[in-house]
Amino acid sequence: MNKDNNIVCEVNFIDEKKVKSVKKRILDDFLINELSETFKSLSDFTRLKILLALAEDELCVCDIAALTDVSVSAISHQLRLLKNNRLVNHRKEGKMVYYSLDDEHINKIVNEAAKHTKENKK
Repeated sequence: MNKDNNIVCEVNFIDEKKVKSVKKRILDDFLINELSETFKSLSDFTRLKILLALAEDELCVCDIAALTDVSVSAISHQLRLLKNNRLVNHRKEGKMVYYSLDDEHINKIVNEAAKHTKENKK
């Protein structure tokens, strides 16, 4: 251990075969950037609360505003950001617009993160 209590290698050795193998299997830089943007969206309290709510049920902007105690215009702004990052989608029914999670992957991410948080709290 170094003076900062971080565990570090005591020998400078790079396993080139392993590094090359992992490099082939991880996302390219463009996709890592896209993933980073997704996690930035998830890091905001209000946006995360919206996603958790939408993991439970499809909701309109007014429902989400009431649930989060945030103004309709602020929720609309957050939903626009989430939609731009492909985390939510919407459907129109007459004059109503209903939001839901974009797909099952987003549902899994949100629910697994919530599960992880609950388990670590015990």
